[in-house]
Amino acid sequence: MRDTRFDDWSWELVSKHGSATTGLLWHAGGLLYCEPGAATVWRYDPLQRKAAKWLEQTGGAAGLAADGHGRVIACETAARRVGVYEDGKRRGTIAESFDRSAFNGPHDVTIDDRGRAWFTDPATDARPGELGHESVFRADPQPDGRWSIARASLDTTRPRTALMSADGTHLYVADSPDAPGNYFGGIARSMPRQLYRYPVKADGSLDDFYVLHDFGPGRGIDGMCLNSSGQIVAAAGHNKSGPGPIIYVFAPNGRIMSTHPTPVDTPTDCAFGGAGLDALYVTFAGGEVYRVPNPGLKGRRAGG
Repeated sequence: MRDTRFDDWSWELVSKHGSATTGLLWHAGGLLYCEPGAATVWRYDPLQRKAAKWLEQTGGAAGLAADGHGRVIACETAARRVGVYEDGKRRGTIAESFDRSAFNGPHDVTIDDRGRAWFTDPATDARPGELGHESVFRADPQPDGRWSIARASLDTTRPRTALMSADGTHLYVADSPDAPGNYFGGIARSMPRQLYRYPVKADGSLDDFYVLHDFGPGRGIDGMCLNSSGQIVAAAGHNKSGPGPIIYVFAPNGRIMSTHPTPVDTPTDCAFGGAGLDALYVTFAGGEVYRVPNPGLKGRRAGG
């Protein structure tokens, strides 16, 4: 595949699909990623340098996370549920409703060191929502194999992606409402896209959030991961407004450590991969999957 030099990073196109890709996860020596429009999870093999279908009929899976037991937790957006995958097969459902109402469309999930799954539930299509709110939820595994579901955020507008901090004390949430937003003085203005940091209380509830970064009306964060230093690596922006499509590196307090323009428009997710977690993979709305072989950053291993 071609090598594109952009800024201080070299970008290698490793795969291209007919619709948007997202939901990256380095798992069992390969890269899993989602093509929601095709209801498919793909697996890229870095040794063979090619991608193959790992699971089909996923219910529009868009977000993946490993649970520490060899399983993959998946946000199946079109099916409005959160599922469990193992060895390329669907093994069951964690959650599909709350207070007897169907979810809007779970989009992204992060797992904490207690095995709890925190997932976002934005309403991102034309289907009317039954819940009446767009929130972050927490799924707690129970001894009998079932999961209890609790609403975690009470103040989000459209939570797109969530990420647990390295020490498990904070939950990062990207709130990205669509335009147009509120009307002030008769003028239509987009609601700001913001990155929040919520303190996680001992009982698993969330304290009031702190705004780490405000993207204004520009495109906010769509996907993010942690590096080995506990910094937030985030995919955001597009060519329609603002500084363009960028991979941001944020300190835990919100300080921008570095920015890296992307070779194509609208990055959707990012994750570290490779034996040393020393390569960064990025997906895009155009269906591309790129690899940055030497980003000067490394990923964080589970439990490390």
